[in-house]
Amino acid sequence: MASFSFGTGNAAKLIRIPLYAAGRIAALLIPRGDGWVFGCGAGIGDGALALHRVAVESGHRALWLARSPREAADARVLGIRTVPRDGLRGWWATIRAGVVVVTHGLGDVNRYGSSDAFVVQLWHGIPLKRIGLDSPVTAQVPAGVPGAALLRRLLTVLYRSAAQRIRVLPAASHRSRGRLESAFGLGDDRVVVTGEPRVDVLSQGTDEQRRATAAQLLTRTGPLLADQRVLLYAPTWRDGAADPAVPTAAQWVGIVRLLEKHDALLFIRSHPLGEGAYAPPWSSGRVRMLNSDLLADVTPALPRVDVLITDYSSLAYDVGLLAMPVVFLAPDAEEYARERGFYGRYEDVAGDDVAIDWETALEQIGAVLADDAVRAERAERSAGLSAHMHAYRDGQNARRVYQAIRARGIPAPKGAR
Repeated sequence: MASFSFGTGNAAKLIRIPLYAAGRIAALLIPRGDGWVFGCGAGIGDGALALHRVAVESGHRALWLARSPREAADARVLGIRTVPRDGLRGWWATIRAGVVVVTHGLGDVNRYGSSDAFVVQLWHGIPLKRIGLDSPVTAQVPAGVPGAALLRRLLTVLYRSAAQRIRVLPAASHRSRGRLESAFGLGDDRVVVTGEPRVDVLSQGTDEQRRATAAQLLTRTGPLLADQRVLLYAPTWRDGAADPAVPTAAQWVGIVRLLEKHDALLFIRSHPLGEGAYAPPWSSGRVRMLNSDLLADVTPALPRVDVLITDYSSLAYDVGLLAMPVVFLAPDAEEYARERGFYGRYEDVAGDDVAIDWETALEQIGAVLADDAVRAERAERSAGLSAHMHAYRDGQNARRVYQAIRARGIPAPKGAR
């Protein structure tokens, strides 16, 4: 069962409307300062961490709004100052901030203190599935609620109004830019092609350095030998519905046999907002969970991955920066296209050989692991997809975002040259 859905989340938003209104009134009375506040729906990481580093290096006062004691502890390890997101301190930090940086939504910071702020929305991946105003689930309400049609219209208005607070929204490329403009209802003066800060880690340092850092992150789950193959399965959140690709007991037998044959490990990265029975029905050291409570940001771990298995995750675009082979496993592609929708045709991203079950996927994975020619062909496809979607691959995306923020009227910190 999933832990969150748009329907339940939107119901909570409607209940909180008076608190939002109170926060807006307070914002008219309380002047904003020159500090920056950061929040991230995934934890300490993603593009927010990359931009935080640039802001601090540039001399700005920066504060991270932690959602939990665990997040605060992760921040302390990195020397990042925090206050709890919720409560008076988080509200005061948000309502006094000169710049508010988020990656998922305004709930990444204190949701009642962001009115009239200079909002930087970094988002958290190149959209493949439709998002925001382009997706019917954004304004979804729980089934059976009286006046559902009126509430959906109200939610759409509220979403569009909140999106208008965004002053800078980075895009990975001009193709991605069009999707983000449509999804958030913003013009090209706010959606800027700078590259995504979240993928800077895939272009910084040498291949050996990135691989060593990634291996160290993956060893949080247990030992990882230098010559072992690594597979990453990253299914997409389905807004409360179960993943139709959760393996059966028989399929788990096939998965583990393949892992043993090729001396490989399978890391399963389920979505932070969902839960699923992704573990085999018996203990196997070759199948390991890599959820967000263990590793908030999976991107730095990608250089140690040999093959990505996914359905609709934006990781399919990102791993192309590493020329990583991708196997697409999507039993519900036609249904998903009808209910959620894609930007363009799914086949243009995934190809015409999408696996609809684990048996087919295992055949494709086995071929990638055993045949150099197949691996090279898949790697070339992956790199080609990424080349169309990532305009930059120099590790300087966060700095370009910072420059875009400065260009829109945010001053340099006091004392800076």
